[in-house]
Amino acid sequence: MVIFKITRVETTPFEGQKPGTSGLRKKVKVFVQPHYLQNFVQATFNALGADRVKGATLVVSGDGRYYSKDAIQIITKMAATNGVRRVWIGQNGLLSTPAVSAVVRERVEANGSKATGAFILTASHNPGGPHEDFGIKYNMENGGPAPEGITNKIYENTTTIKDYLIAEGLPDVDISTTGVSSFEGPGGKFDVDVFDSTSDYLKLLKSIFDFPSIQKLLSSPNFSFCYDALHGVAGIHAKRIFVEELGANESSLVNCVPKEDFGGGHPDPNLTYAKELVARMGLSKTHSEPNPPEFGAAADGDGDRNMVLGKRFFVTPSDSVAIIAANAVEAIPYFSGGLKGVARSMPTSAALDVVAKHLNLKFFEVPTGWKFFCNLMDAGMCSICGEESFGTGSDHIREKDGIWAVLAWLSILAYKNKDNLGGGNLVTVEDIVRQHWATYGRHYYTRYDYENVDAGAAKELMTHLVKLQSSLDEVNKIIKGIQSDVSSVVHADEFEYKDPVDGSVSKHQGIRYLFEDGSRLVFRLSGTGSEGATIRLYIEQYEKDSSKIGRDSQEALAPLVEVALKLSKMQEYTGRSAPTVIT
Repeated sequence: MVIFKITRVETTPFEGQKPGTSGLRKKVKVFVQPHYLQNFVQATFNALGADRVKGATLVVSGDGRYYSKDAIQIITKMAATNGVRRVWIGQNGLLSTPAVSAVVRERVEANGSKATGAFILTASHNPGGPHEDFGIKYNMENGGPAPEGITNKIYENTTTIKDYLIAEGLPDVDISTTGVSSFEGPGGKFDVDVFDSTSDYLKLLKSIFDFPSIQKLLSSPNFSFCYDALHGVAGIHAKRIFVEELGANESSLVNCVPKEDFGGGHPDPNLTYAKELVARMGLSKTHSEPNPPEFGAAADGDGDRNMVLGKRFFVTPSDSVAIIAANAVEAIPYFSGGLKGVARSMPTSAALDVVAKHLNLKFFEVPTGWKFFCNLMDAGMCSICGEESFGTGSDHIREKDGIWAVLAWLSILAYKNKDNLGGGNLVTVEDIVRQHWATYGRHYYTRYDYENVDAGAAKELMTHLVKLQSSLDEVNKIIKGIQSDVSSVVHADEFEYKDPVDGSVSKHQGIRYLFEDGSRLVFRLSGTGSEGATIRLYIEQYEKDSSKIGRDSQEALAPLVEVALKLSKMQEYTGRSAPTVIT
């Protein structure tokens, strides 16, 4: 048996190691600096404290982006010297973020041991490769992201760190083959278990959904299906779940081989970056597809986000979570006993609010960040939740879950078509969405992203918007001068959230302008980029009149868009005449 020693390495702090809403994300060139990753990992172990680290079982895996394999070996050697008893690694270092959460919550070794936390190596939907992004975040024993109390401690520790511990004489572990490697150190035994990346996740999903009914749908000659993993980690789960378990044709999987650089693409499942899927589904402006599939979906780099498409039809994420919630009890066995409640992030459209009101469900509006949903789910107050940024999930784990969302949609389609899979007209994705609008009204909705904006200019723009809020009369005068037929603003604020579970207060969570007719403008600085600032502008208009719910979204929203851009002085502050991405 290999015996290792503990080495204490002197170091000095790096600036800017403050975790954002989803961990620490920087360019690879930043992470590969000597001691950079090690400082952050040691700061995390110190923040967790001996009671959470000594004798612990930790998961260390991620989306397979460039630098992941090196990082896994570094973290494993540091875990060994900080008192961790065993490390679990998905084969080839690959586990989607939802699969990590499932493993932490569900996997039990023969000796009864369970994971107590996880280092997830991902920068989510950001590009990968030697010149692109890397990221790391820590998840707790509930399978969810570390709360602010822990991430604040991690950051404090990074500003004062003087040394870190790492194993000397511990060889790199072969992560390409499943099996257990055992080592001996000054503190006793240390094991590394490389395990199948999909088995635990699949087992959980099979306990939630009616796989035989989805299999019937996928095998119907009337139904066609396409799934694009954008060369992210969801590809390894997709083959096992959709092809081997549910019987889909392997040709229905696109870009499902994980790559360190995501094939040179941007692994963000939206209409801008999922170009191949968008073209296949008949939504490309430059390419005409004569016979698109009935259903299409895409994932991001780490598999927690999703985009859902019908034949020549885009489903907004805000509509998607509302439609899943409206149909869950009858279409998904896991929810057959009813929903405990539903929740959305503040920038997400109010489509879910209307469903909650109709179905008499508890409803919560939270800041952006999945950890806020986790508190509600841990307290048994929320079953289904979602974000406008293509994130949807439920209380089966404590992360958003892209494949779960796809299976939820396939379950709804299977339920709506249970009597006509042999022939006749299918109830389509578009049919389901339009019926939902007819029942609940339509929330016209769009998001403008201005990426890599000068951080100082972005802050000035936000300061300008806050100052404007001091006089709604002045705001409405400006608005009427831009578009006289736009409704008046009746309330404006910076969103603040008091957590109903622990009483904690989150301030400065986005600037809101709420209009008399239910329309909204929301401005937020995003914490998910690796450099510069991203300004996100959300524009929403509610329409109850069934004769007006079929309009083109951008056309319906054009007056509000003009108001938002001129009110915020977007071009003046950012120098941008157009957004980077429109969704």
